[in-house]
Amino acid sequence: MLTAKEIRESFKEFFRSKGHHIVPSAPMVVKDDPTLMFTNAGMNQFKDIILGNKAAKYQRVADSQKCLRVSGKHNDLEEVGMDTYHHTMFEMLGNWSFGDYFKKEAIDWAWEYLVDVLGLSPDRLYATVFEGSPEDGLSRDDEAAGYWEKHLPVSHIINGNKHDNFWEMGDTGPCGPCSEIHIDLRSEEERAKVDGASLVNHDDPLVIEIWNLVFMQYNRKADGSLEALPAKVIDTGMGFERLCMALQGKRSNYDTDVFTPLIDTISRLSGKKYGEDRQVDVAMRVIADHVRTISFSIADSQLPGNAKAGYVIRRILRRAVRYAYTFLDQKQAFMYKLVNTLIDLMGEAYPEIAAQRELIMKVIKEEEDAFLRTLDKGISILDEAIKVARKEGKNEISGKDAFVLYDTYGFPLDLTELILKENGMALDKVEFDKEMDAQKTRARNAAAVEATDWVVVSEGETEFVGYDSTSAPTRILRYRNVKQKGKEFYQIVLSVTPFYAEMGGQVGDSGWLVNGDDKIEIYDTKRENGQAVHLVKRLPADVTAELEAVIDAKARRATECN
Repeated sequence: MLTAKEIRESFKEFFRSKGHHIVPSAPMVVKDDPTLMFTNAGMNQFKDIILGNKAAKYQRVADSQKCLRVSGKHNDLEEVGMDTYHHTMFEMLGNWSFGDYFKKEAIDWAWEYLVDVLGLSPDRLYATVFEGSPEDGLSRDDEAAGYWEKHLPVSHIINGNKHDNFWEMGDTGPCGPCSEIHIDLRSEEERAKVDGASLVNHDDPLVIEIWNLVFMQYNRKADGSLEALPAKVIDTGMGFERLCMALQGKRSNYDTDVFTPLIDTISRLSGKKYGEDRQVDVAMRVIADHVRTISFSIADSQLPGNAKAGYVIRRILRRAVRYAYTFLDQKQAFMYKLVNTLIDLMGEAYPEIAAQRELIMKVIKEEEDAFLRTLDKGISILDEAIKVARKEGKNEISGKDAFVLYDTYGFPLDLTELILKENGMALDKVEFDKEMDAQKTRARNAAAVEATDWVVVSEGETEFVGYDSTSAPTRILRYRNVKQKGKEFYQIVLSVTPFYAEMGGQVGDSGWLVNGDDKIEIYDTKRENGQAVHLVKRLPADVTAELEAVIDAKARRATECN
């Protein structure tokens, strides 16, 4: 039986033998495309080539791409762990041709790799082809069907509609028909009862798509019409986890060696066994999936935060922490201990996670520690609210109770809703939204600030050292006087700081600025316009002096709010 590592490498080697240049995976976190937060498909890094904005360095390429689908229309987060095949992070094996080969080679090589190289049973494979679209003036993709007929009986070639078998990048731009390859993993007894062709694209967990071959041959114009592309493009994507399931004879992605080493480590650390209790199994699947997403995001320079991509990663991390806390009895930081196992599994293919081992572990542990303090209090309050509601004969808790959890204790709304769902309860969302609107109004009124211009003491930018140190020698770069709600204080920016700056109303790090016997309290740290700003009630006598910035370790991030 091939291992996951061997399967991944065999794909690359096969397409290398077909003249493809093997390129590294693009980062999972997208920093230079305002339309995307995360890489959600293998083609993302080639978008400019496909759109004609950039020349292709190689006409044939192949890779294994790390992807994340957890926001927008591809949002399966609530399903991850509940079943055996949804994931946040996944790998996509793909091969591309930019103006070189087209349908014949793409189909022939896909068949050769799956059947001749990997040894998948031909009678378990099905192919879909585009059935055509009268409104677009497109007939059935008989060309692709003809190539498939060399490999499959006609009964295994299935027409697919525009939704399933016509790929478009957007309302305009490159597009074209596609041909999906599906595999029937059911037992012989199950297959004898129901024909696999009838289950293709009908959400059967064992009759699944494993590879999609996209034939970009048209350009969709602004008026909706189609014109032929001068340079046709092949864009394929194969689900790595599903391929491993098929080759290793499993009925669950989590039973393959993509995940079993992680689940084994979770079992050893928690003292719980996988396969004996459904809630424990769900928790282990959630954690095994989520630690991959979190680790790769951090390796790609996206730390958990309170906005955009950072918020998505923090939300995923907190979901995993809660499952470990509730169902695996893990009351202390736990997930960071899985990073070494993950690196053993994937560090060879993706060396960036091995290079960032220490940072990944530190960030995960810090986030776990911070949220566990919130979680313990929040669950206690929510449990009491559930008891009160049930005594009153209600099946929902008030929006005010949920808002107090969210606003005062930093308890994420989606986590409240998840716990309520597990207890057969709901949330008065209308009341919650009213409380949220009222809070926003109060915040706007309280946000009126009078501030002087910044006084520049020294040029430079802040260096953050807080992941490694709790104190650091520093100097004041700039400061200003601020008045808000009748109170006067100073905002200062330091050359070096160990203070972690929170955003969105959270409480940041506090501590002191020390100059000999003089101690000035830093009572909060915020992030404004991308810089850490420290709040003090007075300035040192000499603002140009060298100072020592010292974190109050006991109070560090003691309160977190979303």
